[in-house]
Amino acid sequence: MPKAKLYRWDNLDAGPEEVEVPEELFGAEVNRDLLWRAVRVYLYNQRQWTASTKTRGEVRGGGRKPWPQKHTGRARHGSIRSPIWRGGGVVFGPKPIKRRLELPRKMRRKALISALSARAQEGNLLLIDRLGFERPKTKEGIRVLQTLGCPEKTLVVVAAAEYTVPVCKSFSNIPGVECVRTDGVSVYNVLNHQGLLMTQRAVEELERRVRSGAKAVA
Repeated sequence: MPKAKLYRWDNLDAGPEEVEVPEELFGAEVNRDLLWRAVRVYLYNQRQWTASTKTRGEVRGGGRKPWPQKHTGRARHGSIRSPIWRGGGVVFGPKPIKRRLELPRKMRRKALISALSARAQEGNLLLIDRLGFERPKTKEGIRVLQTLGCPEKTLVVVAAAEYTVPVCKSFSNIPGVECVRTDGVSVYNVLNHQGLLMTQRAVEELERRVRSGAKAVA
């Protein structure tokens, strides 16, 4: 069984104790190809696809012929909004579209397990029994992370019920630190942060989610 360090909120300075963590979450073999696929899909789906250009039918003006067809000595033109005119329409320009890549559900699930296992095998997985912030305070969030010895880039994962304003806002202003709920954990988020700090309830919630075959965000 894989193991991790567990800290107690009421006695952080006492140091950690070593506990076993679910093997189906943190003891899998790291599949680098699957991780690459999951990250590629995630980043591709972040694209906004909002670039847009106007065709000759959308450009303003050009309602009449600029000059007569014949007897002017100039080339024939039907509109000043032709693509060959300055200020005219654009041929084959970009338009807003909706494109998404998808991974099969089983691949998304295995990719998330692989990412979590990678952090556990590196020794960058830390557990805490709870986060008892009474009010939002960045200084308290920094103190907790420093006491636990978390890296500068750390992902804090809490259960849905634990994702309160004092908890999320205590970490929101710390550079390199992100706090998410278990249903918002993605492969990209795990790999993009060097450290992983999870509450015990978050581990239990994520374990139930994986066992039930729930949809994993990739």
